[in-house]
Amino acid sequence: MTKLINQLLFAFILSLSTIAAQALDAQLLPDIKADAVSMQIQDPERAVGYTVGDVITRHIILTVKKPYKLIDESLPIIGYEKRYRGQTLGVDLSDIKHTSKDNGDSVIHDLSLSYQVFTNKTVVKHGALPTEYVNIINVKSKGKEVGKFRIPSFEFAISPIAMFGEVRIEEDMSKFRGPLLLDNSGLKNRLQILLTILALSLIGLLYMLGKHAWLPRMGGPFAKAYRNIRKQDNTPQGLQKAVANTHEALNITAGNSLFSGNLDAFLDKKPAFNAIKPELEQFFGLSRQVFFEPSAHHQAGDDPLIWLAQFCRRCRDCERGLIPDSKT
Repeated sequence: MTKLINQLLFAFILSLSTIAAQALDAQLLPDIKADAVSMQIQDPERAVGYTVGDVITRHIILTVKKPYKLIDESLPIIGYEKRYRGQTLGVDLSDIKHTSKDNGDSVIHDLSLSYQVFTNKTVVKHGALPTEYVNIINVKSKGKEVGKFRIPSFEFAISPIAMFGEVRIEEDMSKFRGPLLLDNSGLKNRLQILLTILALSLIGLLYMLGKHAWLPRMGGPFAKAYRNIRKQDNTPQGLQKAVANTHEALNITAGNSLFSGNLDAFLDKKPAFNAIKPELEQFFGLSRQVFFEPSAHHQAGDDPLIWLAQFCRRCRDCERGLIPDSKT
């Protein structure tokens, strides 16, 4: 039993020595010719915010021109802990995926290297995915020419799980830290809602107070009559024209000549005008005084042209389907 344990320990030590020798030999080899190998490398999108347990993956594509060939045994070894200036880097290779494809005059090697962070500090610590070396051999050279190809390192920042002590962000503007942005998405959504409400309110005011036919149902007969009345002079002739314009609007709305005798039938047909029935009756009294009985009494006040403009405006609200404003 003791002999078996000794053999296992010897094999383990031998394997570690072999790994170290391979790493050392790779760095001592001369660089391979620049035109023999080309590389495309895809590093992680961010270089900050990693903490213990996180996995960082690099995607590397090596194109090796023939007669050069990648030595598969020189690829990085899972679990081998690398050091920098005698200190562990705090990351190790946890997984490697390697596929190759013969492309005629070259071989394309697709490498996916996954490293796991296994260190943590009380402050932000500089970290790096190690520089890797792979060996390339010229299979047609007499001396079996062998050289190394360097895969550069990737620097990043390892964040602490919890902060220690007082932190002043203005004194810790690391180059790994991106710009400090405030999340204003909530304010943007609220602003959009408020702008929508404002736009609807303005449209509503335009619909209620507008004089021109900018929106549907704004160009009705009473809207036109209201514009004409406001242009009339405050004279008997101007009052006659204003009353005539109002009669014309009532007739168009009713579809026939409208007088006080058929007012109830009109209100049954146009129930929106029920709210101003008393004023309709007052209007017919004013019309009788203007056109037929100058001495007749009416209830349009001392300034009938102003009263008539207000009455026509309330009729305009009725034809637009709005509740007429309070009588002035």
